[in-house]
Amino acid sequence: MAQKPNSRSAPVSRDTDRSQAAILKAARDEFSEHGFAGGRVDRIAERAGVNKRLIYYYFGNKDDLFLSVLENAYADIRQAEQGLHLDALEPIEALRTLVTFTWHYFLAHPEFLSLLASENLSRASHLKQSGKIREMHSPLVRLLDGLLERGRADGLFRAGIDPVQLYISIASLGFFYLANNDTLSVIFGRDLRATEALDERLSHMTDLVVGYAISEPPDGGQPASRRAVRTS
Repeated sequence: MAQKPNSRSAPVSRDTDRSQAAILKAARDEFSEHGFAGGRVDRIAERAGVNKRLIYYYFGNKDDLFLSVLENAYADIRQAEQGLHLDALEPIEALRTLVTFTWHYFLAHPEFLSLLASENLSRASHLKQSGKIREMHSPLVRLLDGLLERGRADGLFRAGIDPVQLYISIASLGFFYLANNDTLSVIFGRDLRATEALDERLSHMTDLVVGYAISEPPDGGQPASRRAVRTS
């Protein structure tokens, strides 16, 4: 006679998942608002509606909790990038799509930028302890490398582009603008958060990235890929 399954195991597992998810969301909000140094476990517990001891039980300590928040933040953007299916798009369109996605992701997730800024203040001391952060980013590098190779094979992109350097440029073009938006707006006397300014920034970034990647004909004429920058 088969033994009846433990009816308590599934609800307990669901409760555990819900508690951990609530803690991670509360910790993300706390750390993005106050940084790692200013973040308080007491406030995280209050935000999550859990006992502080439960946080230590699940995550060990404040440093480990912050690392979990960082890993989750990176996992979210990497998963969203996979959903773009860039490998199914024409190379120039795929590159434009990645630039556009990265820009809009940064706009929609200011907490992501805040977490990265906080971690850079500590010289990536938490990420250095991660056993999976590099593996998490390997698919992105392979995807971008394949995209560049397809463009090169089609005569659209020039050879010798480092996918890591290219992605850093894509990310930094948006990150710097948003992270320094207040000071830049004052310095140049413009509202750089206005909708028109944000649209102009995206157009500028896309032209820079795609313009850098496309190949130039040996005779100095205008390649078809240059026209595609404006029409795709």
